[in-house]
Amino acid sequence: MPVEVRNVVKQYGTQLALDNVSFDIENGQVLGFLGPNGAGKTTMMRIITGIIPANSGKVLVNGVDVMEDSLKVRERTGYLPENNPLYTDMYVREYLLFVAGLYKVTDRKKRVGQLIEMIGLGSEQHKKIASLSRGYRQRVGLAQALINDPDVLILDEPTGGLDPNQIVEIRSLIAAAGKEKTVMLSTHIMQEVEAICDRIIIIKEGRIVANDSRENISRLSSMKKQSVSVEFDSDVEPGELMKIPGAEKVTRVKGRNWVIESSSDVDIRAGLFGFAVEKKIIVLSLQKEEKNLESIFQELTR
Repeated sequence: MPVEVRNVVKQYGTQLALDNVSFDIENGQVLGFLGPNGAGKTTMMRIITGIIPANSGKVLVNGVDVMEDSLKVRERTGYLPENNPLYTDMYVREYLLFVAGLYKVTDRKKRVGQLIEMIGLGSEQHKKIASLSRGYRQRVGLAQALINDPDVLILDEPTGGLDPNQIVEIRSLIAAAGKEKTVMLSTHIMQEVEAICDRIIIIKEGRIVANDSRENISRLSSMKKQSVSVEFDSDVEPGELMKIPGAEKVTRVKGRNWVIESSSDVDIRAGLFGFAVEKKIIVLSLQKEEKNLESIFQELTR
């Protein structure tokens, strides 16, 4: 197992940042690590990478205890922190060669050349990092995290502050890395998680409140309410809509547009169509609001 976290507790003074946290990350898996600000995500990542110690518990990376041999763990781990610290007075290629030297990478020039091509830094490699856009700085940060060809890649908010095009580009690079490596990704962008993560952990106030596959995570939601948006070609009375089986709340949005809510397990769309046939009116549009990762995240961390 590339990453094993067992009963980790971390305190800052009287503040409990992580409260008995346990989970595994399997080989070749992309894990989405989600939570509101201050939930303990960055603290957990720093413990896994050996930057800070836990107060108690155990973390193993490729079978090596982080507390006992953090240097060995760092040799096989890549880490991109949220603030992406870079030596901005250095040139891109110069900086990557410097990082490769720290890791004692064999044939540094070859490895740096491979990463520059893979991550799309060719046109920027001879520029100072200070002159780069935020998107290219993130690429440099990702390149340094991959310089030692790590088994485990830890990424803390890698697309924060980027524009939509830059987000797509960095996301593609992460997805490509995830085909060969075990990746732990912290992000607030739910579409990012849905696009590239195999499994999701949601943490709240230092405790894990959800840990499952992307497909199964929706089953953890306690929300039963259905919400259907409908538009008719003729006006109707709200009292008539309330007679639809399962309807509990009816709200006129605008004109002939309505939202009908129900807590029943019965799909109220069938009753809506039956109502339209009975009243001899036409349904111009009908949309059922589905539970998505964002709504589940809000429910579990609220």
